[in-house]
Amino acid sequence: MACFMTLTLLSAAALPGAMAWGAMGHETVAYVASNYVSSATKSYFQDLLGDTSADYLANVAAWADSYRYTTAGKFSAPFHYIDANDNPPSSCGVDLDRDCGDEGCIVRALQNYTTILLDQKASNANLQIAAKMVIHFVGDVGQPLHCEALEVGGNDIDVEYDGDNTNLHAVWDSNIPESISGGSSLSSAKSWASNLIKEIDSGDYKSQAAGWVSGLSVGSADSQTSTALKWATESNAYVCSTVLKGGISAVENKDLSGSYTTTAQPVVDLQIAKQGYRLAKWLDAIVAAI
Repeated sequence: MACFMTLTLLSAAALPGAMAWGAMGHETVAYVASNYVSSATKSYFQDLLGDTSADYLANVAAWADSYRYTTAGKFSAPFHYIDANDNPPSSCGVDLDRDCGDEGCIVRALQNYTTILLDQKASNANLQIAAKMVIHFVGDVGQPLHCEALEVGGNDIDVEYDGDNTNLHAVWDSNIPESISGGSSLSSAKSWASNLIKEIDSGDYKSQAAGWVSGLSVGSADSQTSTALKWATESNAYVCSTVLKGGISAVENKDLSGSYTTTAQPVVDLQIAKQGYRLAKWLDAIVAAI
């Protein structure tokens, strides 16, 4: 396994892959996180990102998806996922040595950019990049098909959604999230985040939230990797239980806008809420250690 150089922007060939949660999904993760960060964390990242608005995390949450398609950022394409070479729906699981390629993966990337922020030795421009990557990747790792190799994370499984041709990965990135939020705008993200925050504070998620961040640690590279791998493994499990519960044949060339979406919506709600809450605590841990 090739490890990243901690304080440099590596150069590697970009691999194919769809964008992660659509921009709206990433913005929702960011708005949830904004509600739970400490005042010190808010001040640090507003200053670093040069944005004192309430949208300071949401405004950069999807940046990494645009950056990966630039000449400067093409090296980062493999950092958005980990290719679990498992066998859904009969067995799911992530093995870091097996599944994180030489070009990198989301588990190693989250560790790498977290370390850059903790070390505080990079230029301000590279610290900004590191912050944007961390904000984005904590969201990405919650998308089940970003933790799966089968059919390029579902990109090569043709499906329909409300009569339109698409693929399974795109349905999980955008169609299902938008079916919950009611749209793809920033206001849709804010509204969805508000609903999820209510569930965390006083609803169905209240008893779960502490468990979401159990064991979270940025104290060492190993602990950062362990935490990220735990999150990836958790997401990957949904490939067997929900995403491909009936196998490829159950979804391929089918319209997924009906009962499939109804079944998937609670998982997407949970994963967005969970990763937003985790992002807050991850950023808090970074700032507390600087």
